[in-house]
Amino acid sequence: MEVCRTIEAFRAARRKKLAAAAAATAPAAPTLAFVPTMGCLHDGHLSLVREARARATVTAVSIFVNPAQFAAGEDLDTYPRTEQRDLELLRPLGVDLVFLPDRRVLYGDSDSDVANSERGTFVEVRGLSDQLEGAVRPTFFTGVATVVTKLLCIVQPDAVVMGQKDGQQCVVLRALIRDLCMPVEFMMVPTGREADGLAMSSRNRYLDADQRAAAPALYRGLQRAQALFAGGTRDCAALVAAVRAELAAAPLCQEQYVALSHRETLADVVGDVGPAGAMLSAAVSLGDTRIIDNVFLG
Repeated sequence: MEVCRTIEAFRAARRKKLAAAAAATAPAAPTLAFVPTMGCLHDGHLSLVREARARATVTAVSIFVNPAQFAAGEDLDTYPRTEQRDLELLRPLGVDLVFLPDRRVLYGDSDSDVANSERGTFVEVRGLSDQLEGAVRPTFFTGVATVVTKLLCIVQPDAVVMGQKDGQQCVVLRALIRDLCMPVEFMMVPTGREADGLAMSSRNRYLDADQRAAAPALYRGLQRAQALFAGGTRDCAALVAAVRAELAAAPLCQEQYVALSHRETLADVVGDVGPAGAMLSAAVSLGDTRIIDNVFLG
């Protein structure tokens, strides 16, 4: 496993790995799958890496806490950074390349403050970035789209692998890849979950014991709605109410939103869920910590 901290080092290592792999895959060309992360890896991340390994000849992972997706007052400075542990987790999985840049490598002298910057290059995916998470975190998806564009340009993968837990992010990035004509396959892997159903997240470590005990109410609510849907319920109000009823029984979970959205356009689904199905997503706060989750209906 080769760890690279600069763009030049990564590109050189990439060329070497693909050249070495070419002999084993001839006459077919070797392929590269990429898993972008912010580090503090958990089993959910590792499942993405395993999927990438299964789908490609060469596997690359990035670890970078992206300042552009954090707004003022968010947890950029305190976001957990566990570099050595992360590398130890990746080595046994057969990862070929790890890209570990610092802020200056990806942003240079440009400002990475999306909200206040008067210089630099940023990427927006309009129409998909202002609702749901975007309504709570207005500059978040500009920061995500910008850093992922940079990473895809550097890594040049055949496929990028991400998790369903960040459902809106998957919609945004799939659109980005399509609209910018990038030759990259977008692969979404089902959400990794703890034994009690809580979606795995690096921020779960912020929860105290009481908050952690309450947190699975979010997924229980989504499951409750899924069960109603499987039983024939299509009324949007009833499905959303099922989630809210479960959250109401866990007072530490303060709802930020519960929404039914079209899976590709993120348009609100109203009335009844149609044959195309929907994404049912929700966010709650537990103290200062936000958790998000989603399920697909249909």
